[in-house]
Amino acid sequence: MESNLSLSEFRKRLQHNIEIGSLKVNFSYFRLFPLFGESKPFYGVFDDKSFRFTVNSATSPTIFIVRGNYKNIDNRVNVNYVVEENSKFQLIWTRFSPVVFLIFINIFFLFFGRGLRRATTIVSLFLLMGIFYSRWKEERRRKKLEQKFIRVFEIK
Repeated sequence: MESNLSLSEFRKRLQHNIEIGSLKVNFSYFRLFPLFGESKPFYGVFDDKSFRFTVNSATSPTIFIVRGNYKNIDNRVNVNYVVEENSKFQLIWTRFSPVVFLIFINIFFLFFGRGLRRATTIVSLFLLMGIFYSRWKEERRRKKLEQKFIRVFEIK
């Protein structure tokens, strides 16, 4: 994909929109978000050829990152990027933990709550709704991150 910006403008936007920091720390409790001053929309790292960042948010962190590289080809900035999960553990946790929890709850009700058939059905329906909502919400966050990246760096 190409950006409408020149290489120097693209690098300036990287500097002005990315708060420098490790993405590994961003997803832990040791990351302190700025309380005062201007907050930059992205958090991550970049250099002269590549970038790797996520949304800079204390209230709704996302597991997705934008990773890619850029180079100048015929006075146009060619950007190759991908939006992906930060780690394999987060990918496995977000995709499979709700399903495993649903199975364990149903096994619990099967062996220990024999007279609670209605409760089992109600709890299972709420858990299924929660599974579908969480997957929808994560996909929406991924799309919003990509749209924000495209808008800030004027990628077409």
